[in-house]
Amino acid sequence: MMILKYIIMALTSIGGGAVISGAVFALISSTGVVTRMADKTKTAKYVRIYESAIILGGIWWNLFWIFSIDIPFGANFSQGFQVIMGLAQGVFVGCLAVSLAEALNGTAIFSRRVKLKMGLSFIVLSIALGKVAAALIQFGNNWVKK
Repeated sequence: MMILKYIIMALTSIGGGAVISGAVFALISSTGVVTRMADKTKTAKYVRIYESAIILGGIWWNLFWIFSIDIPFGANFSQGFQVIMGLAQGVFVGCLAVSLAEALNGTAIFSRRVKLKMGLSFIVLSIALGKVAAALIQFGNNWVKK
């Protein structure tokens, strides 16, 4: 009877994870961030590779997160890898946020509500700099899960 409980729990967890990850990837594709970046960089013929890389990256990250996999690298390599991954993730999340805001016309609605005539680019830049500062404070104080 106890094994049945674990089987049901495992199936429910896998099913829930599949639904959530499907929704996240649907959000990413519906905002058009991948196609827009490919268009801007004139690499539209590689969109399928970009989308596959995003999915594989999500799977890879989840496996490392769930199973707490440690890769024994030297301290210098590990720190350099963290910097590169942090920058790549920050750029992606920033592009996704801007793309989502654009898809929802959030910036247009905001600027009309506050009767903003000019300076919207400075507001967006301030938000981005605030996110960078908060991330640096978080990593500098070791507030990240290890």
